[in-house]
Amino acid sequence: MLGSLALVVVLYLAAAGLGAGLATNSGREPPARGVRIYVADNGVHTDLILPAAAFRDFARPEHLRDPRAAAAPYLAFGWGDRDFYLHTAQWRDVNPWRVARALVGAGSTVLHVAHVPEPRAGGRVRALLLRPDEYRRLVAYVRGTVATGPVVRGYGARDAFYSAKGGYSAIRTCNEWTGRGLREAGVPMGIWTPLPWGVMLWL
Repeated sequence: MLGSLALVVVLYLAAAGLGAGLATNSGREPPARGVRIYVADNGVHTDLILPAAAFRDFARPEHLRDPRAAAAPYLAFGWGDRDFYLHTAQWRDVNPWRVARALVGAGSTVLHVAHVPEPRAGGRVRALLLRPDEYRRLVAYVRGTVATGPVVRGYGARDAFYSAKGGYSAIRTCNEWTGRGLREAGVPMGIWTPLPWGVMLWL
């Protein structure tokens, strides 16, 4: 049993490495000017961090514990399994049962949105410039993730959860959601990025 599980893990990691290494949009030339966005990696999960102006209509002050936080210039977007996200504010809250349910795609999803200051690039935060048409595609991708449903206040004063489309699984992870958005925008990115290093490799 343990041998079979180890084999599955090895095959998964090998597939993730292959998917991350095969890039789409590899011929793109970075623009000299454009819209500055960021991608953040906490070691397990990646967020897209985008200017807030394009999302003011749905990421609203009244959704936050402290509505004043909505004045922040950027929004950090992360997509994932609803049950895991809502009950895992910190690493010590990780529950193996919730992890297993998420990986098999047993539940619905949410979009986590945090109102943040402009990040400083470096370490686990990467900055990139997008042309206006590239940025419009990325905004459309993020907005297209939002589903009809109740808004749930987040872990602190400046974040909230929005019902989302799609199902989370070991195949379609939070990092693959990030990678797919960047691929659709036209950024060089692996064809499948289920793990955070697969996203950050190209940034």
